[in-house]
Amino acid sequence: MLKLLKWKNPLLLLFGIGVSNLGAWIYLIALNLIVLDMTGSTLAVSVLYILIPSATLCTNFWSGSFIDRLNKRNLMIFLDLVRALFLFLLPFMDSLIFIYVLVFIINIASAIFEPTSMVYMTKLIPKTDRQRFNALRNFINSSGFILGPSIAGFLFIIGSPYLAIELNSLALCTSAVIIFLLPNLELRRETVIAEKVSVKVIRKDWREILSFSK
Repeated sequence: MLKLLKWKNPLLLLFGIGVSNLGAWIYLIALNLIVLDMTGSTLAVSVLYILIPSATLCTNFWSGSFIDRLNKRNLMIFLDLVRALFLFLLPFMDSLIFIYVLVFIINIASAIFEPTSMVYMTKLIPKTDRQRFNALRNFINSSGFILGPSIAGFLFIIGSPYLAIELNSLALCTSAVIIFLLPNLELRRETVIAEKVSVKVIRKDWREILSFSK
């Protein structure tokens, strides 16, 4: 019983990660079909895949400065809600350019969410339990790779790709609620006195990174 209580928060976090990961696969497949149906062009679909690394490249050089100085749990909740909002808006877009813009913003939020969740996991999970937790997390991610396309196909049969997109938006809202139930591991006082992020601060962080790398 005590062991189960000890794993309550890690299991909640794993559930939130699983819901988000499963929804990401459903969203990706549904979006491919929507763009292909709109344009009939495989090139237009391939641009969707280019936007993923592009968003990562555009955020990696500055996002760490924000992540280090903001409340990680609150930031994850905010990013989940941002992604949910823009996913909800996607089916109402009839312009390919607007779809690309929304997808790019969603990918930016996802690119920031990943390292934020890693920092939060490190603080939440005791060192002795991290190996087991990471094994479960990898299993959940692998399961999402298998279950996501299967669920997406079922949703296409009973509804449409637009239904799959909206359900993914709901999944991200569910993930945000689950993360809200997790403990706040940072003191409010520490957040308040944290150094404000600016171009000067980002440069300072980069100098420290380069110095450490040398």
